[in-house]
Amino acid sequence: MKAFEFLRVGAELPVFELEPVSRLVLALYCGASGDHNPIHVDIDYARAAGAQDVFAHGMLSMAWLGHVLTRWVPQHAVRSMDVRFAAITRVGERIRCGGRVIELVEQSPERLARVALTCTNEQGEIKLEGEALVLLPQEAV
Repeated sequence: MKAFEFLRVGAELPVFELEPVSRLVLALYCGASGDHNPIHVDIDYARAAGAQDVFAHGMLSMAWLGHVLTRWVPQHAVRSMDVRFAAITRVGERIRCGGRVIELVEQSPERLARVALTCTNEQGEIKLEGEALVLLPQEAV
């Protein structure tokens, strides 16, 4: 049986669950992304800015959603990805990222899936949400 043969609206993508967000992860992301804004790694700076503590980069959550997609389809199959940042991701939160097919689209010669994406914490608070459009493999056509 082919992987996408029975793909339907409502199908869930495999969930990506992370360990609690740590200061180390934030520091490593600063280096990897080139975004060295001290609000993400310097607690004194964060407090001076009115935050209780440092917090994750919004783009880090977006990368996690990208990972959800690329575990499902190859990177070259991602046609678009749009997100909206909804809430700050704090140190210690456990983040769960997932997606659900909300539409199958024919744009000749391609067959695409529109996918709703979300990042939430363990209480279900939405941190990031959006949509992606991905090319389905020929076997799904």
